[in-house]
Parts: sequence; C-alpha cells; structure tokens
Amino acid sequence: MPVTPPLMEASSPHVMSTYARLPIALSHGQGCRVWDVHGKSYLDALGGIAVNTLGHNHPRLVPALQEQLSQMIHCCNYFHIPLQEELAAKLVELSGMSHVFFCSTGLEANEAALKIARKFGHNKGIARPEIVVYENAFHGRSIATLSATGNFKIQAGFEPLLEGFIRVPINHIDSLKAATLNNPNVVAVFLETIQGEGGIRIMQPDYLRDVRTLCNANDWLLMIDEVQCGMGRTGKWFAHQWAGIVPDVMPLAKGLGSGIPVGALVAGPKAANIFQPGNHGTTFGGNPLAMRAGVETLRIMEQDGLLDHAVRMGSYLTEALKNALAAELVSGGVREIRGMGLMIGIELNCPCGVLWQQCAQHGLLISVTADTVVRLLPPLILSQSEADEIVRILCPLIVQLLHQP
Repeated sequence: MPVTPPLMEASSPHVMSTYARLPIALSHGQGCRVWDVHGKSYLDALGGIAVNTLGHNHPRLVPALQEQLSQMIHCCNYFHIPLQEELAAKLVELSGMSHVFFCSTGLEANEAALKIARKFGHNKGIARPEIVVYENAFHGRSIATLSATGNFKIQAGFEPLLEGFIRVPINHIDSLKAATLNNPNVVAVFLETIQGEGGIRIMQPDYLRDVRTLCNANDWLLMIDEVQCGMGRTGKWFAHQWAGIVPDVMPLAKGLGSGIPVGALVAGPKAANIFQPGNHGTTFGGNPLAMRAGVETLRIMEQDGLLDHAVRMGSYLTEALKNALAAELVSGGVREIRGMGLMIGIELNCPCGVLWQQCAQHGLLISVTADTVVRLLPPLILSQSEADEIVRILCPLIVQLLHQP
C-alpha cells in the first residue's frame, strides 16, 4: 500500500499544544469517508470519537440544519425553546426516565451529574457526600470530572484533586460492597457502561443489575455515563439497556447531535427535581441549532434502522477482525477483541500508539487508547464493504507491529 508523507506540521505556532495531532488537515467528508486539504481520502473509523453518528454531509441532516440556521441559531434559556421540549420528550421516551437538562458537552453533563449527587446528599443531611467511581474511568477534564476519572497520567499536575470519591474495580460487586460498608456518606455510584478511554472495558449485565439493586437498597443514585457508548452505538439507544435497568441520572453527548455540540443530563424521578432555579445553568446549552441537530439525528436513526444496523455491522466487523487476527489471538500478541455494536477495541500485548499514524498514512482513521488498545468508533452508517476495508488496512499493520524485531 502506498504511503503518503506528512502533509502539515504536527503543531501550530498559535494554537495551544493540548493535543498530539497528526499532520493532517481535513477539509470535507461524505458518508464514512473524509478528504484532507490535499485531496487524500480516508475511511473514517473514528467518527470524531463517536460523534459523527450519521457520518458526514448526511443528505437529510444537512438541509435541516441549513433551514434552522436561517431561522434561529441561539436563544438563551430565559425563554422557552420548543425544540428543547421536542428533544427532551424523545429522550424521555427512549430512556424510560422523566426530565432532561441540556448543555453542550459530555464534560458539562458529567459535571451536572456530580452536582446532582452532592445536592442529593445535602438534601438528606449529609455534609460530606461521597460518590463511588471506577478504576480506568474517564468522565472529563474539569477539576471535578478529572477527580472522578481513573487515569493518573492525565490527573498529574492538577492536584489537589477534589475529595469525595471512592474508587473500585469494575465487575466486582464484593469490592463495591466492601468499599462502601457502613459508610453513611455514600450518595451515588457513577459508572460508564463501557469504558471508552479506559480501553473498551465492558460492565457485565449481571454486575449492572447488582449495582442497581445495591443502589435501591441504600437509597443511592445510580448515575450512568453514556457519553461515548450511548446514542445507539451498541445497538440499544443506551448501552445499559442491554442489562434491562434504568439509571437515576444519565449524562449524554457526542453522537446526540451528529457533530453539532449537544450534551444532556437525563434524570429519573429520584433525581429530576434536585436542581431548582439558580442551582445550575448554561449559556449555549439547549440552543435551537443544537436541539434541531438532536431531533433530526434521532429521527433519521429511527427511520433508517441504525440500531439494528449497528448490531449487524458490529458483529460482522468483530468477526472479520477475529478471523484476520486469528494467529495473533492464539499467540497472545492480540490479547482480546471486545466491544458491543460499533464500539470495538483490539487489545495488544504491547503499546501500539504508532498504529494511529500508520493507519492514517494508509487512508484509515482510528485511535489508540489506554496505550495498548486500538479503538474503532465508525459512523453508524458503516457499510459491509467499508468494514472489510478497515480489516484490510488495519490488520496487516497490527501483524507487522507485533512481529517487528
């Protein structure tokens, strides 16, 4: 396969160096494919990190957004916004919950969840509320969400972190019970159904059901971060629905707006009325353009059956990866290929950050997370031929990496 040399400098003299960028500038896209400013084509198997649900330049989404741009982009929350009501009603219907607060990002939605948990505790007379969080979790980079995150590398340099968090391993209910035994300050359990940044690590259905039971028994909030694994990516609207449970609080973002920034905090009856006027707010959250993006995204997903499609394509792609990497799975070079729907991780037995740029040079956009895990989060419109293309480009590069001297 031909290798294209880097097209741009990897950094900019005027933009803060907060990202380790590839030397590529993208100019436009169509479906699951994007092009850079020099005309090189790439298959997008990252989807803006699970954001571009409908791919690029969708023929029904774009005209709807253009219409909305001509009507109203922003209206502050001093006024009623009918599109907010429409999107909130749809999210309530899909989730089985009752109320929604709109913001602009997953970080904001998670921050709101942490505030709700603390307020819930204070309303019960708990002066120092504590929240259970998880090893390898990622909830954001504000001080509060960074404190809830389980990644010491990205926490370093920002101490002191906030107190009030109890950290436990995933899928081990006895550890959760032991960590909270006789602690009257616990108010909530906060988890990702699938840890995305943590390496595509899945909370098992039985464990999720046990956590729901424990929260009920102790009058805790169950707060499930569906920012990356929600919005149909696993084949259910929200990944926890595979376990047949309903949380009390659910942060959403990423794929909800198909590229337009939209965040939401969905709450059930136990948490829906904790915030009162003045307790929380946002300038941009819930603006008409963002709400139209959310409404149209959900409408198109339903019309096109994209949840079932995510299951079919996810199963097809996972099996194709396992077949292509069968020898490496036997040898242990590939430790595991795991995921649900179109949220897939390939864990190697060595750091594989180099694959990020190698794949891009061969026309494939992926990411590497947790040092050793190739992460695939393509748009939910991915076709079978595009899944084959992912395997055709990615797997030889993995084999080459594992067998290099």
